[in-house]
Amino acid sequence: MSDDFEIARQGSKGKKNGAPCDRQDNEVAATQEPWTPASNNAIGTEAISRRGFLQGTALLAGGLAATTVPGSAAHAQEQRRAVEPVRKLPLSLTINGEHKELQVDPRISLLDLLREQLELTGTKKGCDHGQCGACTVIAGGRRINSCLSLALVHDGDSITTVEGLAKGDALHPVQTAFLENDGYQCGYCTPGQICSAVALLDEVKKGEPSYVTENLQHPGPVELSVEEIKERMSGNLCRCGAYPGIVAAVQQAYREHSQQS
Repeated sequence: MSDDFEIARQGSKGKKNGAPCDRQDNEVAATQEPWTPASNNAIGTEAISRRGFLQGTALLAGGLAATTVPGSAAHAQEQRRAVEPVRKLPLSLTINGEHKELQVDPRISLLDLLREQLELTGTKKGCDHGQCGACTVIAGGRRINSCLSLALVHDGDSITTVEGLAKGDALHPVQTAFLENDGYQCGYCTPGQICSAVALLDEVKKGEPSYVTENLQHPGPVELSVEEIKERMSGNLCRCGAYPGIVAAVQQAYREHSQQS
């Protein structure tokens, strides 16, 4: 006879009525402590009821919403600042020999001022990071990347762009040399290349050395070799690869420039 059957048979002879399993459950329950609900029935306690869970979830959601309110307010404040007009500042420039009195945004670059406000679109925006040289102009006699320079920095300066190199219908010698030596293909980098070459000729005339200049003690003009041209024009990139024509154009302009000097 199995143990389970023996328990059931003996239980049926007992004084208490009911099924054996009921009596066994009652005996086990009698030995256990009575259950009482937790004092704080919410998230974080050992016993969680459905009501406590919902209450805790509501508190958590409310806390998260409260923490996002300052961020939302800050974002709204930034948006209000964005639409508020920026106080413009006065700027005095001489562009290609013409004096300009302007009111400009203090954040605007010289490149954007030339292109957007003065409509001198010959100066190109290439990388806008000072890496390609397409935006090269001559400021105060020095070639610069106009995309990296704030317009207000040049208050009182004289700026020359590619539009200001020619004298009426007579092209600048560097412009003529670029045409005659095919110093371009698509032409996008050409204004910056030409402005850079014009400033380069003045630099070598003044005797300003470069990284490859051999004799730094030699006074007077620098001998403009092919290596000198490549080094001095290295800040102007041509994605079309018209470098042989560019070097030839600078050489031709240098010879003409030297003869005139």
